Parts: sequence; structure tokens; C-alpha cells
Amino acid sequence: MRRPSAHPAAAMFEAFEFAFQVQSVMALRLLRISAGGSEAAVETQRMISEKAEAVWRSQVAAGLAIASGRGSEAVAAAAFRPYRRAVKANHRRLTSG
Repeated sequence: MRRPSAHPAAAMFEAFEFAFQVQSVMALRLLRISAGGSEAAVETQRMISEKAEAVWRSQVAAGLAIASGRGSEAVAAAAFRPYRRAVKANHRRLTSG
């Protein structure tokens, strides 16, 4: 089976970008929650429901990748994709004002 042709530096850049977005989302969410009030309650509930949904989507994606006979790297990528999408969407939402 052929390995993906992505350059190692590109993969490293993607990992750094994801880590930065995760840290930013965590910090922005903590600021909203620490402010208190109804916005904090909404953000807390959103955070919990998004995590449950991301876990579910990840398991389904990994299961489908396994069932289709894809390799371990493809399964891992499929399982990770829902988390990436959720973090990217939250980063965009929390930094847009």
C-alpha cells in the first residue's frame, strides 16, 4: 500500500496549526465561562454537546473506514477529521467577534 505523499513539513505545520487553534478555543471558552451569566451557561452546554457529537462522528468515520478496508493511516485520518472540523468551526466562531 502506498503512503500519502504529503511532505513532512506540511504535516508538522498542520499539527502546529491545529494545536494553536485548540489552545485558542480553550482560552476563549474559558474567558466566556469565567465571565458568568447566561452566555457562560450557553457556552458550557455547547462545549459538552459538541464533544459528545465529535466523539460519535469520529467513531462512525473510523468504523466506516475500517469496514471499507482502508489502511490504518486512513482510519486515523478519518477518526481525527471530526475533531479538526469542530475546532476550526469554534475558532472561527469565537474569533469573529
